[in-house]
Amino acid sequence: MSTQEKSVQGGSMKKHMGLSAANKISNTVIYILLVIISIIWLIPFVCILLQSFRVESAFQVGYVIPQQWGLDNYRALLASDFKKWYLNTFIIALATAALQTVFVLCMSYTLSRFRFNMRAGLMRLMLILGLVPGMLTMIILYRVLKDLGLTQANAVPGLILVYVASSGMGYYVSKGFFDTIPKALDEAARVDGANRLQVLFKIILPLAKPIVIYTILTAFMAP
Repeated sequence: MSTQEKSVQGGSMKKHMGLSAANKISNTVIYILLVIISIIWLIPFVCILLQSFRVESAFQVGYVIPQQWGLDNYRALLASDFKKWYLNTFIIALATAALQTVFVLCMSYTLSRFRFNMRAGLMRLMLILGLVPGMLTMIILYRVLKDLGLTQANAVPGLILVYVASSGMGYYVSKGFFDTIPKALDEAARVDGANRLQVLFKIILPLAKPIVIYTILTAFMAP
């Protein structure tokens, strides 16, 4: 090996080592920032958890760590109807996650793959309706549910209806993901004899697992 080749090889090795060192430093800085952000994000939850064990006073105090520890708050909580409330919320969340996921994915697949009259107008209409704050509809919505008998004892199916009724308008993220899947796969499946439903379940959804999981989680967390 000539002297020139050795010098070139030595220069490339030094450059590679310099890049490796720079990458390690940048990764270290990023990890430190992530740890700091995580600590800041967790502080309120830690404070709430500590306050749940405080028994000396129910009023606002100027300290975080309780002076007297106990389980009185948890005993009072379990002695109430909290378990029934939690069960109702869990049922609503499960039903909403299942139904809302079906509606959102079907709407997203339809708007992504089909071309029909008023498609663009329908998308604009849903976008405009989505801009209306839900607080503006609470009074009339409650009146409608009350007339249908979906309040008080029947509040669980009423809340499920409220969460699911307009869920199809939240198609934006899922449709954007479906648009990234090549339509050539649909056409190939159609040539092989698959119908639209088979294309959705056997071609599109297996490739769209991330957006399916995202839709289920967001639908479950909302209630």
